[in-house]
Amino acid sequence: MQIRRSQERGFADHGWLKSYHSFSFANYYDPHFMGWGNLRVINEDRVAPGMGFGTHGHRDMEIISVVLSGELAHQDSMGNVETIPAGDIQRMSAGTGVTHSEFNHSQNTETHFLQIWIEPSKRGISPSYEQITLPPEEKAGQLKLIASPEGTQGGLSICADARLFIGQFDGNQSARWTVASARKAYLHLIRGRLSVNGLTLSGGDGLLIDTENEIVMENGDRSELLLFDLAP
Repeated sequence: MQIRRSQERGFADHGWLKSYHSFSFANYYDPHFMGWGNLRVINEDRVAPGMGFGTHGHRDMEIISVVLSGELAHQDSMGNVETIPAGDIQRMSAGTGVTHSEFNHSQNTETHFLQIWIEPSKRGISPSYEQITLPPEEKAGQLKLIASPEGTQGGLSICADARLFIGQFDGNQSARWTVASARKAYLHLIRGRLSVNGLTLSGGDGLLIDTENEIVMENGDRSELLLFDLAP
C-alpha cells in the first residue's frame, strides 16, 4: 500500500476555483500518478459564490460528482437542468459526447465537491445522466455501495468495471473489505482521521492498494471515505 498525502497532490488556484488533483490533470503532471487502475481523476474542488465552470465537453468517460457542502447547479446538452445539494451524488456518462456547465449560484456560500473520472468499459455509448440522494444513516459506520455496473442497492449505474463505496467511521465503528484477486483498490479520505491496516490517514490523503487481500478501516475520528474497487 502506498499513501499519497493530501499536501502532495497537485494544486491549482484560479481565484474563483481552488482545486486539488490526486492524479495528473490539466496543467498538473506527475508521471507517477497518472491514475490507478481505471480510476483516472479525483479532483477536490471549491467553487466561490456566484462562479462556476462554463459550458465544456467530455467524451467516453464516467464522471461522478459528490457534493460535500453547498450546492452545484448542472445543465447539459441532454436537457438536464438539475441542482445537486450536499449529500447528493451525480453520474454523467459522456459516451459519444456531451457538453455541460456547473455553477455555484449561491451569493455567499462556497461549493465543495469531488469530481471523479473513471474510464469506461465500453466506448461510444449514448450519453446519460443519473442522480441519487443518500440518507446520512446509510453510510454511518458502514460501507455503502454508491456506484457499480449493475446499479444495485440504490446506487448509480456506471459503464465501468468499478465499484464505489462511501462510509463514515467514528470511535469504535469499523469495516473490513476484501480485495479480490487481480483487482486494485483506492481509498480517498474525504475528511477526519482514520486507521487503515495500521496506517493513519488524514483528510485529503489517498491510499493506493495493490497486493493487500483485506482492508481494515477503524479508529475513525469523524472520518468519511470513498473506497474504489477497480480493474487492474
